Amino acid sequence: MNQDLITPAGEPPESDAARVKSARTVAMVVYALQALALFVGLTAIVAIIINYVKQADVRDTWVHSHFRWQIRTFWFSVLWTLIGLALMVIAVGYLVLFANAVWVIYRIVKGWLRLVDNQPMYAAAAGA
Repeated sequence: MNQDLITPAGEPPESDAARVKSARTVAMVVYALQALALFVGLTAIVAIIINYVKQADVRDTWVHSHFRWQIRTFWFSVLWTLIGLALMVIAVGYLVLFANAVWVIYRIVKGWLRLVDNQPMYAAAAGA
């Protein structure tokens, strides 16, 4: 075995194709957890933890743009959920919560479809 291919941990480096395939699988799982969170909210917490734990593993791949998309989807949905809950006292909160749910569904579907097509979420990530 070529010594130049040994990592500090003593393991051969993962090929780029295998790294992207693994990152793509993780992103797929996170999209599934986000979709499931529409019915079982706790899975959104699991999804965001996976995003942050695996973020370094996907850096410098086109899949990283999906992680960024997923993380933003989570945090903005939390923000709009809190705003919607606060506004429920004047009834407009129900509209905010409904709009938030539609927006989250849109983000999950758009991200999942682009992932299946092996496309990054942002044009700037196309070269990564």
